[in-house]
Amino acid sequence: MRRGLFLPDQGQQPDAGHMVVFGEDALAERLAAELRELYRMRVTVVVPSLPGADRTHPTAGRARASALLARMQSMMNRAAGSGTNPEVRVMQVTGFDEDTLAEAGVGRAAALALVHSDDETNIRAALAARRLNPRLRLVIRLYDRKLGQHLADLLDQAAAVASPGLDPAALDTSTTVLSDADTAAPALVATAVAGTSKIVQADGLLLRAVERTPPRYGEVADPGLCTLALLSSTASDPAGAEGSDSSGAEGPLLLPDDDTVAAADGRGTVVLEAVTHDGPAPAGRLSGRGLPIGSFFSRRLRWSLAGLLLVVLTLAVVSWQTTGDHPLHAAYLTLLDLLAMGDPATGDKTARQLLQLLTGVAGLLLMPVLLAAVLEGLGTFRTASALRRPPRGLSGHVVLLGLGKIGTRVLARLCELGIPVVCVEEDPEARGIPLARRERVPTVIGDVTQEGVLEAAKIHRARALLAVTSSDTTNLEAVLYARSVQPGLRVSLRLYDDAFATAVYRTLRAAHPGALTRSRSVSTLAAPAFAGAMMGRRILGAIPVERRVLVFAALEVSDTPQLAGRTVAETFRPGSWRVLALDPDDPGERRADLAASPSDDPGGLVWNPHPGYVLHAQDRVIVAATRQGLAELLGTTPRTRSGTPGS
Repeated sequence: MRRGLFLPDQGQQPDAGHMVVFGEDALAERLAAELRELYRMRVTVVVPSLPGADRTHPTAGRARASALLARMQSMMNRAAGSGTNPEVRVMQVTGFDEDTLAEAGVGRAAALALVHSDDETNIRAALAARRLNPRLRLVIRLYDRKLGQHLADLLDQAAAVASPGLDPAALDTSTTVLSDADTAAPALVATAVAGTSKIVQADGLLLRAVERTPPRYGEVADPGLCTLALLSSTASDPAGAEGSDSSGAEGPLLLPDDDTVAAADGRGTVVLEAVTHDGPAPAGRLSGRGLPIGSFFSRRLRWSLAGLLLVVLTLAVVSWQTTGDHPLHAAYLTLLDLLAMGDPATGDKTARQLLQLLTGVAGLLLMPVLLAAVLEGLGTFRTASALRRPPRGLSGHVVLLGLGKIGTRVLARLCELGIPVVCVEEDPEARGIPLARRERVPTVIGDVTQEGVLEAAKIHRARALLAVTSSDTTNLEAVLYARSVQPGLRVSLRLYDDAFATAVYRTLRAAHPGALTRSRSVSTLAAPAFAGAMMGRRILGAIPVERRVLVFAALEVSDTPQLAGRTVAETFRPGSWRVLALDPDDPGERRADLAASPSDDPGGLVWNPHPGYVLHAQDRVIVAATRQGLAELLGTTPRTRSGTPGS
C-alpha cells in the first residue's frame, strides 16, 4: 500500500529536471530541500516504512518514516504559501520493487539518490533502478567504501551495455557512491581539537584544504593558493559573538576577498594549501598495529627472566673455567643441574659440588618465574581481544561518545592524527567496537546518561568531549553533565536542527562563558555533496566549514554567462564563487569526469590562474562556490540580491 502526498504546481513550471530521493532519515529531508530550494528541481521523495527497512529497530524505522512525512508535509505547506517553489511529491511505501520505482518516476527522472540508512537496501534499489533506466544518474549512500567502488564500476558498466549506441559522457550517466560519515568526520574532528591544523579532503579527489588557527602576534600567515573561508570569531574564542556558527554576522565567512582577509584579526582560516589526489588513508600511530611481543609480559617479569638467564650463563662459564671441561659440556651439565636432572656430584671436586648447589638454587627460582610467565601470557592472550579500560593516569584526551557510523569514522580519523581518545558506547555490538578493539583504544561500555560512566572515561581530565550519537537529547544531556564535572571543558555535539543548536549554544555560553561549545549537523554537512553529485559530473565535491559547506565544481565557460568574456579577477564574487583553476586541454581531449582522474595524473589543471586572464567560451574552470552561488552559476535559481552572501 502506498500513500502519496502531492503538492500541485502553484506557478510557472521550472525548466529543470525531475529527481527522486529514496530515504527515511534527516539526510533525505535535507537533500530534498537542497534540490528544491537551491537547484529548483521537481523532487519526489520515497519514504520506506516497511518493518524490514530497519532490521535492528523496525519500530524506530516506522517512527522515522512517519516523522519525515510530517516534516515534508510542513515543508510543502510552506512552499505552497510562497507560491514560487517547484513541485514536491512524497510517497510512503510499504514494499520496495521496480513498480515502486516506476511509480516514483525513476524511468523518466534525471537522477536518483538512494540515501536509506541500510546499505543492502540501497544496493538492491540501485540494481533495480539501473535496469529500469540505464541513463539514470545514480547517487548511492554506502558506508563500505571498497564495496561502493566496485558497485559504481558495475553499474556504470551495466549502463554502457544497456545503451551501446549512446555516449555515457554525453548523457552524463554516472554512478556516485558517497558516505555521509566520511563527509562529516573531518569537520567533527576539527571541532574537538584546538590549535591543530586539520586536513579536509573533498570527495572529488582533487582538493585539499587546511584549517588554520589565528596567527600569533608578529607571525605572517601563509595564504596558500587562496583563502576559502574565514572561521567564525567564536571558533577559538569563547567570548565571540552570540549565535551558533551557522548564523549571524560573526559566523563563518565563505570565499572572502583579500581586503576582508587582511582586516580579519584573530579569526582562523580555511586555506587551499595544496592540490593532490587522495591516496590510501594515512597510517596512523595506532592504525593497523598488531599486539607487540613485549606487551605479553610485564616489565618486572621480563627483568626477572633476564636476571636468571644471566645467572645461569655465569654459572656455566665458572663451571667451564674450574672443571676444565669443554664449554659445551660445561653448559650441558649446568642445564642438567638447573633442571634437577643431573647426578649428584658426590665424588667430584668441591668447586663442582658448590656449582651444582648454586645451579639447583637458581633452578628453584626459575620455576616460579616460568610459571608466572605462562600465566601472564595466557591472561594477555585472553584479554588481547577485549576492550581496554582507560589508564589511571590518562589526561589531555578526547572523550568520544557514540560508535555508530559517524562515531566510527571520527574514531578512525582521531587515530590517524595520533590524538588520544576514550570511547563511550552503550551497545557492546556497535559498529565501531571492532575498530576500538583493533586500535587498542580505551572504551567504556555503558549508558552515558547514567552516573559514573563519564567519570570512568576520565572526563574530569579530558581536553574535549565529542558527542556524536544519533540522539540530540542524549548528546545534550552528556554535554550538560560533563560541564557540571568540568566547567571549562571544550565540547562539540551533533545536533540536527539549526534553531535548536543556536539555543543550545547561547545557553551553554551564558552558563559557561569561558568554555568553547560547538555543534554540527551531519546531514547539513553531507547534503550538498549528495545534491551536487545528482547534478552530474560537474560537481567534484564539498568541504564543510563549521555548519556550512563549500562546493567545488568543474564548469564550461560557454554554459556560464557569469564567467564568459571576463577576467579571472572580474569573475570573483565574494561570498558566492571564485575561479580556482583552468583546464588547458582542448575540448575534444578533456577528461569527462575530473573526479575519476587516475592518482598519478592530476589532469593538467592550472591552479591559481593569473587574475588578468580572460575566460573564453572553450575554457573549462574549477570553481569554489557556496550552495546559493553554485545554483546561480548553474542557472537553477534567480540571482540573489547584491551583497547577500550565499550559504
